[in-house]
Amino acid sequence: MSQPTLHDFYRPLGNLGPKVSPLGLGTVKLGRDQGVKYPNGFRIPDDDEARMLLKLARDLGINLIDTAPAYGRSEERLGPLLRGQRGDWVIVSKVGEEFSDGQSRHDFSAAHTRLSVERSLKRLETDYIDLVLVHSDGNDLAILNDSEVYPTLAALKREGKIGGFGFSGKTVEGGLKALEQGDCAMVTYNLNERSETAVIDYATEHGKAILVKKALASGHACLSPGVDPVQASFELLFEHPGIASAIVGTINPLHLAHNVATVAKVLRKN
Repeated sequence: MSQPTLHDFYRPLGNLGPKVSPLGLGTVKLGRDQGVKYPNGFRIPDDDEARMLLKLARDLGINLIDTAPAYGRSEERLGPLLRGQRGDWVIVSKVGEEFSDGQSRHDFSAAHTRLSVERSLKRLETDYIDLVLVHSDGNDLAILNDSEVYPTLAALKREGKIGGFGFSGKTVEGGLKALEQGDCAMVTYNLNERSETAVIDYATEHGKAILVKKALASGHACLSPGVDPVQASFELLFEHPGIASAIVGTINPLHLAHNVATVAKVLRKN
């Protein structure tokens, strides 16, 4: 029997135009192995392994890829790895967080926001990024109310350098505020954590996009014996028509194929 794919289940990315696969590939593990909260250690894949993973993702119908400057070398590796494939991918990157020497630091100024996006364009070898999200440090409302990051992203959108912008935050208030002027919110939503449901509901009512991070609770989802945590997680997620895609950051081809098969099974039932 052939492996199920996600080609039949693409969803609108809010009102931004592109349709995206309900599962997106997170790429932190392509670029960084320090300061990441996963239950098991891992080795960063070499170029051949990364190329094979990206090819598998594409063959399985995944067209959404999620990266960030804070993901170590992720962006600069993706540029060459995706060369000649720009039309096949919807690329999400971020601004606001830098990671070096094992430490994160944040900068939401206009100058840094513009520098960061220009640098991402260069690293990713593209003249536009489909969606850029603010990588919050947790002070969501202060970032949105007191910094220049959102007006700068709005200007970059007008210039055609980014297709849309939004916020990867940590609070309900931040998510709601971010969607008033932005195109997308990235929320934590899984079997253990549902506090940002109101943000998903708001996005659904207003035609805005929702991306989900930590959909599988970063590998920590725990349920009663006999229940498949991956299937239960995706069933919870895709009850919501407003969720465009869940970002899952696996570098294991078997896990990737299993996740795709599970999502296809859940959406077929829906």
